[in-house]
Amino acid sequence: MPTITRFEEIEAWQTARELTRLIYEYTEDGKFARDFGLKDQIRRASVSIMSNIAEGFESQTQAQFIRYLGIAKASAGEVRSQLYVVRDLQYIKEEQFSTVFQLAEKNSRQIANFITYLESHPSSGKLREDSAEYEA
Repeated sequence: MPTITRFEEIEAWQTARELTRLIYEYTEDGKFARDFGLKDQIRRASVSIMSNIAEGFESQTQAQFIRYLGIAKASAGEVRSQLYVVRDLQYIKEEQFSTVFQLAEKNSRQIANFITYLESHPSSGKLREDSAEYEA
């Protein structure tokens, strides 16, 4: 696996970004837009996936990164669970549900696979900044 130097290069983060974009798009219409509690919760859960991947990547150790990835994976599960409520209330069309649900499942798998990879390739502990240059 090539070295990742920025969290934006992580495929799971890229998928989470697309998932978040769709969640925001779908929550802008009809009854969904007026269900402020569910709309806010599913938006926060999707943003949490992206944020925890980024925060973990920027953390000090691989163990911390893995912990943050676990939180991101949990948020992906939260999004999937909330999508069932959204579908049951018929806030989105079935094709929209399928699209966004499949993306959330893909994201969860990506995160799980990334965790497995990191656990099977332990680093020396510190993730980054070995070659960072700081100005005084």
